[in-house]
Amino acid sequence: MKRLEQHLVRVLVVLAAIAAIGSLLLPFRGHVDRETIGLVLVVPVFVAVAAGGYLAGAVAVAASFLVYDVLFIPPYGSLAIGPGQNLVPLVVYTVVMLAVARILASLRRARSEARRHEAETRRLFELSEALTADQPLPALLTAIVDSVHEAFGLTSVSLLLPEGDDFTVAAQAGEPMTNDELRVVFPAAGGPRSLRGVMTQSGHLFGIPLAAAGRPIGVLVLSGKEIPSGDLGCLRTFANQAALAVERARLREQTVQTELLRRVDGWRSALLGAVSHDLRTPLASVKAAVSDLRRDDLHLSKEDADELLALIESQSDRLARLVTNLLDMTRIEFGELELRREPTTLDKLLADALSSFGALPWTDRVVASFPSNLPPVDVDRLLVCQILANLLENAERHAPEGTPISVGGRIVGDVVEVSVEDCGPGVPEADRDRIFKMFNRVSGGGRAGIGLAIVQAFVEAHGQSVRLESAPEGGARFVFTLPMAAKAVEVV
Repeated sequence: MKRLEQHLVRVLVVLAAIAAIGSLLLPFRGHVDRETIGLVLVVPVFVAVAAGGYLAGAVAVAASFLVYDVLFIPPYGSLAIGPGQNLVPLVVYTVVMLAVARILASLRRARSEARRHEAETRRLFELSEALTADQPLPALLTAIVDSVHEAFGLTSVSLLLPEGDDFTVAAQAGEPMTNDELRVVFPAAGGPRSLRGVMTQSGHLFGIPLAAAGRPIGVLVLSGKEIPSGDLGCLRTFANQAALAVERARLREQTVQTELLRRVDGWRSALLGAVSHDLRTPLASVKAAVSDLRRDDLHLSKEDADELLALIESQSDRLARLVTNLLDMTRIEFGELELRREPTTLDKLLADALSSFGALPWTDRVVASFPSNLPPVDVDRLLVCQILANLLENAERHAPEGTPISVGGRIVGDVVEVSVEDCGPGVPEADRDRIFKMFNRVSGGGRAGIGLAIVQAFVEAHGQSVRLESAPEGGARFVFTLPMAAKAVEVV
């Protein structure tokens, strides 16, 4: 109805313009030849076609013909043509004007179609931008409904996704769906019905299915004004892209869940391995010592009993450190590790690390070599003590009895480099890249990876690095860096 009114207004404007032009040309009727007047009357035909299309152009041709015949072709004031020579310009004028009107109308339609395609392409590009970002599924669903709601000026846009045997509203933009709309979308049978455009009390309702690889993904329900047929193609193209994006997001989430399950399974297997080996060895020692102490038929001297009690104490301490390592690794994996930095010196850190072993005899073999000008470091004391304790225990397990365990430090640039060296069998070159991996046990030296994985994680938490080298005497030399305290950096 509105478009009809617009056409009617354009036609009336064209008729008024032709009447005005005819009135302006009438005083010059005897001084200007009829061909020139015919050319002037072409102008409103051009304007009519450009403004109102072929229908307005055809009306303009008819009106111009009447004005031209009645006012400028003798006998004036009537539709009679008079002499035969007057028929030729009228016929030529009519044919030319109709042809011009059709050509101009075709050009106008082509230009309008080009503008529509351009607008559709721009709108589709703007809609598709919401699908290109790598985002979680809930954020993607929200972006889909928000983009359609904004691009087409709808009252409500809802995205329905299957959930079991039913469908649920997974995302919505604009006003919530009314009860009437819900009854239309979800009939008594359950799932959404096919919506090709229905009227409800709140407006027009339209549904577009989402499908990827021939499988239904969901339904996009639009409520509000009626969508023009020219926009439906753009909307359906976007719906296809949205379905692919939703499917991609779902596959990505499934991949993440699969990877998480794989890592959890790896953790479970690794933990069982750690429990079966690293925890079983000290437990077996403790159990054997306790069994010997409880035997009535075994008469132990005081020295032997003290030795068994010391063994129980040392192995219990070892068990406590293993459990602490496991708990620390869990904190690291879940991102719950927080540093509490403070300035301290390496000799204090080493003393704290050695005190965690109690009075074990092998601690007397630890030899520290720190230069007098070694500056303090800015670290989390508990974490660095754990680093040193793990490296010292690792060295003790693999160093031959009676050989020293060397701990050194030096300044390298703006960091302090710390080394822990043993005289054991060392680690083959091929195994050095994986010795710091969680629960790894390399073949060459038999070194357990849980303690070394803690070392790497705690060192990297300080923004530093750790590496493994060959010691000059053929053993293993672990080297890690620590940040110097701020005042020490200024002095250096």
